Amino acid sequence: MTGPIVVGVDGSETAHHAALEARNLAVALGAPLHVVSAFDTDRTEVIHSGSDTWIVSDADSTVATAKKVAADLATPGLTITYGAARGKPAEAIIAEAERMGARMIVVGNRGMQGIGRFLGSVANSVAHSAPCDVHIVKTVGS
Repeated sequence: MTGPIVVGVDGSETAHHAALEARNLAVALGAPLHVVSAFDTDRTEVIHSGSDTWIVSDADSTVATAKKVAADLATPGLTITYGAARGKPAEAIIAEAERMGARMIVVGNRGMQGIGRFLGSVANSVAHSAPCDVHIVKTVGS
């Protein structure tokens, strides 16, 4: 496949570590990088102040998370896009990878130790259902 590398982020330090590895892989492969963050609910609030109205939703803060990580990863010659996807993290990352025709998904291994091994983790779910290669970065347990 020749599509982008998709990396899931949630604002955590471990996800940022996985994103750095995804950037390095994208540079090495000459592939674009797509940073995605998931939101499970779509709570929307309308705020009125005088004649001004603001609409604030979970998607807004999720996009802001992905945008910040994308900005942190900026590298000359690397095309980076970002976005938010609705759904549980693994489902959202997989759907985004399918939508973009991704060549690879990169996730961290958080949740794959201890009881998380039995209850499931984002990395485990992605690895079992991804439409492309999956790279699981050792972000915890080092």
